[in-house]
Amino acid sequence: MAEEQKQASESEKKKEDWMNSKWRPSMGWMYMVVCVFDFIIAPVLWSLVQALFKGGVQIQWQPLTLQGAGLFHVAMGAVLGVSAYGRTQEKLAGANNGGIAAPHIEPPTTKPPVF
Repeated sequence: MAEEQKQASESEKKKEDWMNSKWRPSMGWMYMVVCVFDFIIAPVLWSLVQALFKGGVQIQWQPLTLQGAGLFHVAMGAVLGVSAYGRTQEKLAGANNGGIAAPHIEPPTTKPPVF
């Protein structure tokens, strides 16, 4: 019975490990794709469609992610910033480094001058 629980917990760790290890890069890639579409691809396509069908660019592209005071960018900045800070703290604590913590470096001590 204990062996079955151990195997079950190892398989659960493997399933959970993918989500725990890949969500930070996935959020970064998703944010990059959204920004590239909203600020590069969509404006160019919008202008091309207007030029081809109406003969000229009449209306400028309004970025979707900037509507609502840019809350999307603020939220993504917070998510990515906090997760980067958290990952840094995990690495400094030795997580995912085989349990080996980063070496602690003592600051140099200075002796007061003798007069």
